[in-house]
Amino acid sequence: MSRNASISLHERPRPGVEGQEARDTEQDAGNLDTVESRQWDSKRKRIYILVGASISQLPIWGFAMSYGVFQEYYYDNWTLQGGRDVTGIIGTTSNGVMYLSMPFLFALFTKRWARRRQAAALCGAAIICVSFILSSFSTHIWHLVATQGVLAALGCALMFSPLTLSLGEWYNTSNRAVAYGVTLSCKNIVGSACPFLLRVLLDRYGFRVALRVWSAIAAGTSLLAILLVPTPPSSLPASTPRRRRIAWQFLRHKTFYIYAVAIILQSAAYGIPQTYLSTYAREVTLLSQTSATLLLTIFNIPGIVGSYLFGYLSDNKHWTLSATTMTAISAISSGLAAFLFWGLTSRGSMGLLVLFSLTYGFFAGSYSATWGGVINEMEREAAQMNEAIDTGMLYGLLNGARGIGYVSGGLASVPLLKAGSMASLGQFGYGSSYGPLIVFTGLGTMFGGWGLVWGLKWEKLLHLF
Repeated sequence: MSRNASISLHERPRPGVEGQEARDTEQDAGNLDTVESRQWDSKRKRIYILVGASISQLPIWGFAMSYGVFQEYYYDNWTLQGGRDVTGIIGTTSNGVMYLSMPFLFALFTKRWARRRQAAALCGAAIICVSFILSSFSTHIWHLVATQGVLAALGCALMFSPLTLSLGEWYNTSNRAVAYGVTLSCKNIVGSACPFLLRVLLDRYGFRVALRVWSAIAAGTSLLAILLVPTPPSSLPASTPRRRRIAWQFLRHKTFYIYAVAIILQSAAYGIPQTYLSTYAREVTLLSQTSATLLLTIFNIPGIVGSYLFGYLSDNKHWTLSATTMTAISAISSGLAAFLFWGLTSRGSMGLLVLFSLTYGFFAGSYSATWGGVINEMEREAAQMNEAIDTGMLYGLLNGARGIGYVSGGLASVPLLKAGSMASLGQFGYGSSYGPLIVFTGLGTMFGGWGLVWGLKWEKLLHLF
């Protein structure tokens, strides 16, 4: 054999080795394609879930955020038996019942009834529709309180709790605060559009037909939202193993109680403008019905941007503000808006009321978007102490604190309004019967940022030692 032939034979690759390398390359490429496909499917599913959770804000919050339009209609077209003043507590009662029931519902659907989340949401949607249909046949004011303030609120909470739990669990690895911020932005979109929709229905058909149309709208959007938000497989318990327990260790941390008290104080005041701003615009500043309805829309529009922004800042990896700082910014700014803009309005001062609605709606309406940062902060505390934490249950308890605030504010609003009609606090809005409500709103929302003062106090004490 010649030398050239020998070299040629030596350099020729072995068939077995070449085939194995080719198969390995094809397998690696196939695995990469599979991983990319799974990542895309997961991302697409999370987008659908975020869309579904956003759609659910319409049937859950549409009525509660627009109740001021109904209250104004009841006042101008009173046909029911009972005291007209009682209508002022329906909106705050609705919010209070929803938030107060959430801790119990979150506890049920976090572990034990995780498999029944979608079924429970469907039951909640059915209760919503039935309650508004029953409400359309009301003849006495207590009928409205029972159906709109209590029954419909329970249905909304039963729908909200399982869907929100699933949303948080689908986004538990990243962007949870952003996901909460997006859904809260959609909540404010609902609060911006529904007042005009309901006003048109009320003026054209009356409150009975308007409630039946709203029931149909709630039914269609509820079904679509529930179908788009399945329960995460990781949250579904196996058929036989022992029952999983909720981790309650976070209740031993003072951080939880600081934020819970702040939420109670802020929520007690937050619902006041939503309920009374429209009637204030008619009675005190003598604005038209259209302008009064427009104020409710303007009140909710800034929260669309604000909720996303506050959620993004709470979850941003490059430039993150602490939860204490975010809650303080929201609370102090909204309190100043109440004192400086709402309190200084006078007859015909549409400009100041618009300015109040914009600033208060932006800062106070974004307060809930800071809770993603609160949960992240408590997760870090739990990790440092090597403790387990159930973020779904934590979120439910924060909503419960909000419910305590809403109920407290609603109960306080009626005597405050009566006190304002008997005493004057000066000129402008302060001198009207709504003066005590304005002061209560400003103080309550400001105290919602008291966690900053608490944190600074402890930092100074630690620095001294």
